Amino acid sequence: MHRTLSLIIFALLALNLRGEDAQFSITLLHDGEPLEHAVASLTPLDFPVPSKTAAEAVIAQEDREYNPYVTVVMAGTTASFPNRDDVQHHLYSVSKPKRFEKPLYGSGTSETVLFDKPGVVTLGCNIHDWMVAYVLVVTTPWFATSGPDGLAEINGLPTGRYELEVWHPRIRKPIKQEITLVEGANSAEKIRLNLKRDRRIRRAPTGRSGGY
Repeated sequence: MHRTLSLIIFALLALNLRGEDAQFSITLLHDGEPLEHAVASLTPLDFPVPSKTAAEAVIAQEDREYNPYVTVVMAGTTASFPNRDDVQHHLYSVSKPKRFEKPLYGSGTSETVLFDKPGVVTLGCNIHDWMVAYVLVVTTPWFATSGPDGLAEINGLPTGRYELEVWHPRIRKPIKQEITLVEGANSAEKIRLNLKRDRRIRRAPTGRSGGY
């Protein structure tokens, strides 16, 4: 009897240690369509941000595009930029959180960049001017990027109050609000964003810059 009770208590504790899940449904304000490439991040308000070793990110250059288009990392993360094309690329950023330049490196090679300060870093290529991507550097280990269905899910969260921040490359100002996670009773948060017009340069069918 005691052994059975101990096993039940252990199972309940293990279930609680897995933490809570927070899901966000992110859509466009004007038509309610699901929005891809939005980032939801949660910063705890009731306890300090836990220390966590930042994992390496990979942002590939392939088919003369950056993949992925949006990457979110915790400050202190090193990202690698492999060139998987058969042409040279010239990676750079003039964004305040991280200014850098990696000129003219060829197929099959890779460069690395340490993202050590929070903020938005816009990536470009001095050879292919339609190549644009974004790195959002945050100070919390809890974040997720929405997929084509507009859903972003963050798992394994302690209960308590958090500041939710939602960002997208075309948003004028990140959306911030307080949310509270309670044990076993968290419904999906619905977030609707109003975005600026997409002004990205479209690549020509031949792959040359300056066309659509």
